[in-house]
Amino acid sequence: MSNKHGNLSINSDNIFPIIKKWLYSDHDIFYRELISNGCDAITKLKKLDLIGEYELPDDYEPKIQILVNPEEKTLKFIDNGLGMTADEVEEYINQIAFSGASDFLEKYKDKASEEQIIGHFGLGFYSAFMVADEVHIDSLSYQKDAVPVHWTCDGGTEFDMSDGSKTTVGTEITLFLNEDCLEFANEYRAKEVIEKYCSFMPTAIYLAKENAPEEYETIPADEVTDKDKVIETIVEEAKFEEKENEDGTKEQVEVSPRTEKAKIVKRPVALNDTHPLWAKHPNDCTDEEYKTFYRKVFQDYKEPLFWIHLNMDYPFNLKGILYFPKINTEYDSIEGTIKLYNNQVFIADNIKEVIPEFLMLLKGVIDCPDLPLNVSRSALQNDGFVQKISDYITKKVADKLSGMCKTDKESYEKYWDDISPFIKFGCLKDEKFCDKMNDYILFKNLDDKYLTLPECLKTEEENADSENADTDSAHADDNSADNASADSNTADTSSADTDEADSADGTEEEKDTRRPVYYVTDRQQQGQYIKMFQEQNMDAVILDHNIDTSFITQLERRNEKIKFVRIDADLTDSMKEDVSEEDLKEAKDTLTETFRKALNNEKLNVTVEKLKNADISSVITLSEEGRRMQDMMKMYGMAGMDPSMFGGDQTLVLNANNELVKYILEHKDSEHVPVFCEQLYDLALLSNHPLTPDAMSQFVARSNKIMLLLAK
Repeated sequence: MSNKHGNLSINSDNIFPIIKKWLYSDHDIFYRELISNGCDAITKLKKLDLIGEYELPDDYEPKIQILVNPEEKTLKFIDNGLGMTADEVEEYINQIAFSGASDFLEKYKDKASEEQIIGHFGLGFYSAFMVADEVHIDSLSYQKDAVPVHWTCDGGTEFDMSDGSKTTVGTEITLFLNEDCLEFANEYRAKEVIEKYCSFMPTAIYLAKENAPEEYETIPADEVTDKDKVIETIVEEAKFEEKENEDGTKEQVEVSPRTEKAKIVKRPVALNDTHPLWAKHPNDCTDEEYKTFYRKVFQDYKEPLFWIHLNMDYPFNLKGILYFPKINTEYDSIEGTIKLYNNQVFIADNIKEVIPEFLMLLKGVIDCPDLPLNVSRSALQNDGFVQKISDYITKKVADKLSGMCKTDKESYEKYWDDISPFIKFGCLKDEKFCDKMNDYILFKNLDDKYLTLPECLKTEEENADSENADTDSAHADDNSADNASADSNTADTSSADTDEADSADGTEEEKDTRRPVYYVTDRQQQGQYIKMFQEQNMDAVILDHNIDTSFITQLERRNEKIKFVRIDADLTDSMKEDVSEEDLKEAKDTLTETFRKALNNEKLNVTVEKLKNADISSVITLSEEGRRMQDMMKMYGMAGMDPSMFGGDQTLVLNANNELVKYILEHKDSEHVPVFCEQLYDLALLSNHPLTPDAMSQFVARSNKIMLLLAK
């Protein structure tokens, strides 16, 4: 081939400034591109051998070599792949973006974002010009009688191409680094970048410092191979010691055998693992291998809880491992990393188009060769196929979790406290995931037992049936005595069983027929309510995570027949004696007036009930809607607001069976009653939520005052 000087096949002198500035967001990524090209060349050569179009040497060892030379400010990328002929260099190198060179610059010269600029242009090789002032290519094709090629370009649009001197099949690319990028010729920096992008590429990658003196190692002589360069053989003769036997005779005993070792040139060690764990079949992987891989990739030495091995060949190729790490109970502190690969080439962390948002709380790797990547490989082309991949990953995670709940619930319960924030966040972010997990979400009850949502509803139903049976038994005598009025009673009951009830103004309002699931957010704060529940053999679940308010709202939307109710939202009928509202009307009117006056609050809602537990004087109830409004205010930084701002939602419930309440009712004009009312009200508040600092100071002072009264 005669020497050739020409112009790169583009229509503007500005192509390289654009490549340097906009082609890749991270300059170190040129390592990945050039090594990937070498891997591709080796893969193609092995395929040619497989189909009989080329015969590889018996001692062929596919490899990529990177030589750093900080003194010469150069980097070399050497592969023993299929190489290039002059015509191929002309096609693939000289014609930049040969699939669309004519409109490349016009289309992208004014664009500023990577996603807009990069397309299907085959520009990976040109990432070298982000860090190099000059690039040389020396290549020899596998083809018979091929002539080696030498190509040079100094970053402009001109190149020189001539016959080269390379004698082995493959390609060698030399980068003459610019002054701003000399760090990439540093051996330690090079190792860092290669491990970042190329840890699992399918071809062995070796790094060395060019012209560095040879290093040596000593190995047993019987481990020397034909590839080892032996410097010397070291023989250590056997050693003997004299030993006296029981009969007094002496003999020589061998204490160390003869050894023969070889001093060899240090064997190069590949920087990458060419057979990553995710590429293996799950049945061929041990638990220890999964844990070792996790520690190596994520530098996390806490053992993961469990993992999901993805292995799919149809309708697309996808493999990977997702790890569930042990996490904090606070959702805000969860940080995960999902590494995305394409044919074992690292693309990026946490690409949202492929990885569902909630899965980014996990740690893992996903390799999908079918991803429609752009040339920089750091963003995806718009493609509906990507959504299918995302949906598949979501389905596999849901299948794994639901399967564990069904077949190994003991382990599932053991992991639940750690994985529940992730699952709840997933339910909020992904409706399909929520639907699949609906019956496999666990709730811890007051006895620290784990129940699914169907089991919670079954428990509530059993409690309701038990309560109805007790009620029927208690009224059996009354029903037999009142036989004469049975028909009218039946008529009244039929009316009460409808879905509508008379409201206070005589109009009809729809009755809430949803089945309640009671819950607790703070076991200590709501201890009094818990005690009342347990006395009536009622149960509740613990929902004490800051994501739970949003989560249960989501569950209610997707399960229309249930509602979540905190145990302080109301008092259930099972806690109260069966007394008509009319019987308590006078007491309610008197106590309402007394408490409103004592507390100087005319809007205070007061109701009076006869609670079965006479030790309870009063409780505060706050409607579920009102309480969720309070939680929402806290989320928006409006915590500490007076609950009374929520109008009639908060109610003071007084127990007509309690001695203190009876005293207030009978001595409403006593000088001590206002103090008792204030104290009783604050005690009710304390069982519901913490007092404000001012209210707590007043409560303590008032407590001291009451004790002084008793001491007199």
